[in-house]
Amino acid sequence: MVEKLKTDMIDAMKNKDKEKLTVIRMVKASMDQEHIDCKKEINDELLFDVVNKQIKMRKDAIVEFEKGNRNDLIEKNQREIEILQVYLPEQLSEDDVVKVIDEIFSNLNPNGSKDMGKVMKEATARLKGKTDMRMVSEIIKSRLG
Repeated sequence: MVEKLKTDMIDAMKNKDKEKLTVIRMVKASMDQEHIDCKKEINDELLFDVVNKQIKMRKDAIVEFEKGNRNDLIEKNQREIEILQVYLPEQLSEDDVVKVIDEIFSNLNPNGSKDMGKVMKEATARLKGKTDMRMVSEIIKSRLG
């Protein structure tokens, strides 16, 4: 995926696709920053982390832009999210996520909300990058509560 990011950046430059180029450069800059600050190796896992953060930031911005009735900025952020999602592994459906959470619950047998950390740790290990972790957290909270 990191190589795909690099080739897509070159293609965006050749095709003069400014919006895509800006988004890809932002991802690459964030990856480089993580590499320098946290001494993380530049690999697909780092790319997935950075892309998920970028998507989350844009989704949060969309919520704020909806409050301000800024449809132009909402559309811009939605296009950027579509560009970013190309660099994530195929996302699981909610049904698939529920199946994984069911397996985790049967393995760990949690006893109420005090076991939220154990369940989330296991869920993160199995689902990170494959789905929205906020949704996973909400499903687990509802099951534990």
